[in-house]
Amino acid sequence: MQPNILLVRYGEIFLKGQNRPYFISALVNKVKQAVKPIGAHVFYSDSRIYVRADDLDDCARRVCNVFGVHSVSLAIELDKKDIDVIGEAAVSLLEGKKGTFKINSRRSDKTFPMNSIEISTEVGGRVLEKRPDLVVDIHKPEHVVEVEVRDMVYVHSGRIMGMGGMPIGTSGKAMLLLSGGIDSPVAGFMMAKRGLMLEAIHFASPPYTSEQAKEKVVKLLSILSKYCGNLRMHVVPFTKIQMEIYEKCPEDELTVIMRRFMMRIAQRIAEKTECGALITGESMGQVASQTMLSLNCTNSAVDMLVLRPLIGFDKTDIIDVAEKIDSYETSILPFEDCCTVFTPKHPVTKPKLSHIEKSEQRLDVDALIEDAISGIEIIDVDSEGRI
Repeated sequence: MQPNILLVRYGEIFLKGQNRPYFISALVNKVKQAVKPIGAHVFYSDSRIYVRADDLDDCARRVCNVFGVHSVSLAIELDKKDIDVIGEAAVSLLEGKKGTFKINSRRSDKTFPMNSIEISTEVGGRVLEKRPDLVVDIHKPEHVVEVEVRDMVYVHSGRIMGMGGMPIGTSGKAMLLLSGGIDSPVAGFMMAKRGLMLEAIHFASPPYTSEQAKEKVVKLLSILSKYCGNLRMHVVPFTKIQMEIYEKCPEDELTVIMRRFMMRIAQRIAEKTECGALITGESMGQVASQTMLSLNCTNSAVDMLVLRPLIGFDKTDIIDVAEKIDSYETSILPFEDCCTVFTPKHPVTKPKLSHIEKSEQRLDVDALIEDAISGIEIIDVDSEGRI
């Protein structure tokens, strides 16, 4: 017997009490979206999500990338609730295996004549009859076969861990400030894992930033889309703003003032697209613009909630996540971004808000923002990473 169905488990959704049906429905819909390109069938029954597909391995890979999925198992579905057939299925899953094993059983169908312990004992006995080279170890077995007696019987061995978290969209929607670096894709991934639907905004400074630099950011967006579903990115022309800041403001304040413009523009686009928060990849103390005083100056430019999921991470922590989600190799491609083009030699690390606001009075802030917004380019990427 070969596995013929994918059994999908969810994690912290169990904690949602009376709101649980809403979260389960959202998760089922996200699983359906993930496997739609391969024509799989998804259904929910008896606290489990099930998926039928021709290619269960590809199906499992897709489902494991869905936020809210705790784990999946490739299972054998039996329509006959017969202990001999269950035993045969268990034996087939242990084909070619050596060492120790254990049978775990659960019975939600109380009409089945055996309880869970009796099922495990009977199935274990049948395995030993067919495979006398295997040894039972109930404490630290090398192989575990699980039997679930529900509306049907499901027999499986091994679990593939999913992303966990919450289904996308169940926590609202937020705007991700996406650069070409390591941090911001990780920040977006982490907040999407907490149930946020994402849109992205990117600031480009042609001719100082190249078309290749923009293509790099689009590639990062496509990587995120494999976890977050369809994504839209707003590419903002930022050169004029940077040149104005460079010409009219103190050099050491360039980065902080530039970040304040980015936040203002991001909030404007977020409000238009019904986003309830901004997301940045800032980490406390990592660079001059990410000291506590610098972040305070940046925050004061907007009145929208700013989420910084990496604020307590060091670079090694961030790189670990970037490697896990396959964004790291793209992030380190040597193409410039607007944040590095106009970096001052000695940026201020302890800016005073009053000084920053005084410097900004030399600029026509509203006109510069309106001009940048009028030149926005929209790029859409679907859940398969296609533009």
